[in-house]
Amino acid sequence: MGHQRRKYSPEYKDEAVKMVLENPGRPIASIARDLGIHEATLGNWVSRYRERNPGAEEPLTVSERARLRELERENRELRMKAEFLEKAAAFFASRQQ
Repeated sequence: MGHQRRKYSPEYKDEAVKMVLENPGRPIASIARDLGIHEATLGNWVSRYRERNPGAEEPLTVSERARLRELERENRELRMKAEFLEKAAAFFASRQQ
């Protein structure tokens, strides 16, 4: 037996999206949990809103841009470390055989 899909009114969806947009520091998952809906569902609503309303959101502040650059740099470094560790693990695994 499958479960029934819940139907949400356009007004409910708009309010949920508004909560996400008004709380940029708060993860979508947290807001979805509070609302009792699946994170992916809320994420889809937000994506659709952004597609239909490009430029509707406030641009990033200088400090937000700086933080974004910092996080992107950190992400690159972590990816490089993970790649190195994968190669090292493969190298040492091949030497043990």
